Amino acid sequence: MLIGITGSICSGKHTTAEYLVQHHGFLRLHLPTPSQLQPHPNHNGTSEEPPAQFLPSVTDQKGTRGLTFPDVDNLLEFVTKRWREHWVLTDIYDEATLELLLRRPFFLLLNVDAPVGVRYQRFSERCLHRSLTPLPLEVFIYHNDLQLYGSRSLASSQTQSTTDSTTAAIDRATTGTIHLLARSHVQILNAHPTVHEYNTFLSTLDLPSPIRLRPTWDAYFMTLASLASQRSNCMKRRVGCVLVHNARIISTGYNGTPRNLTNCNEGGCARCNSASSGGSALSTCLCLHAEENALLEAGRERIREGSVLYCDTCPCLTCSVKIAQVGVKEVVYSQGYNMDDASRQVLKEAGVGLRQFIPPKSGLVGFSIDDNEGTELAVRNGTKLNY
Repeated sequence: MLIGITGSICSGKHTTAEYLVQHHGFLRLHLPTPSQLQPHPNHNGTSEEPPAQFLPSVTDQKGTRGLTFPDVDNLLEFVTKRWREHWVLTDIYDEATLELLLRRPFFLLLNVDAPVGVRYQRFSERCLHRSLTPLPLEVFIYHNDLQLYGSRSLASSQTQSTTDSTTAAIDRATTGTIHLLARSHVQILNAHPTVHEYNTFLSTLDLPSPIRLRPTWDAYFMTLASLASQRSNCMKRRVGCVLVHNARIISTGYNGTPRNLTNCNEGGCARCNSASSGGSALSTCLCLHAEENALLEAGRERIREGSVLYCDTCPCLTCSVKIAQVGVKEVVYSQGYNMDDASRQVLKEAGVGLRQFIPPKSGLVGFSIDDNEGTELAVRNGTKLNY
């Protein structure tokens, strides 16, 4: 496994890498660092170089130097032969490098960020620890923008007093790392006050999990169910469903009005287009549920013994009765629903298994570390979502 880490200045990239080294046995890899930071022009027309210690160096990392490669091709050749071992890389600066890394099935990209005020405080403390005078906040923000957006995007903001050499350097510079952020698999918000607290949070993410590289069948089919839900036209909520037998798809379904009727989102279902509360007036609803569509599409003769139904929302009571009737063995859902207890009871009596799939945390993470954790999980699990 190869984990790549990108992030803004003093966000905690190297701290994250050290966590992987110290707690999960990763080894560090390095690529040459491009000279991207340009001099900051001051009001006198001269340039102001940042201190050499502006960014952490390899030797800052508790002696964990690792291996250095001349380019990404050599690095990938080395790692491909040893992909079952754990490697971590923090030297990703451009999309060309990232493109080559993302082609490999053993690569995971993390992005680490923090509020600029928090990062400037960390930077100032680092400078004071080394008996250096911290750069002014304005200069720190300049270099932060330069790293993130690239000097081409800042060229228009340069004053006429900027020297020709500085302008030439700007023209040669890259586009920054903002494009890398959008392609990361996990985005970590690191506003933690101490390394210990941050490491404790990282331990909850299980970053080395092989599931992050190759999804389990549950994750695979639930992703397809979520994709199917994008075809929904129901005004109340999107729901998608996949019916599976022996890890083979039998049918898919999503909720919406029946064939030849006006789509719900075009006014086809008066109930869904009204302000009726969730779970009420269901007898007047014209929308077929995702589970119903999947079962109708499959037909009784294709739903064999041992079939599993994946739905991104727990089935309602009516759908649970139909699921039990056709002989589905198990129902796997992602989000809860306001009829969970009734549905669970029906499926239990019918001998149909019911379980919730909770994937590993991905996307933007870092908020569930305080008193709001329970609230966030309740919303994520859908305990108060209504149809």
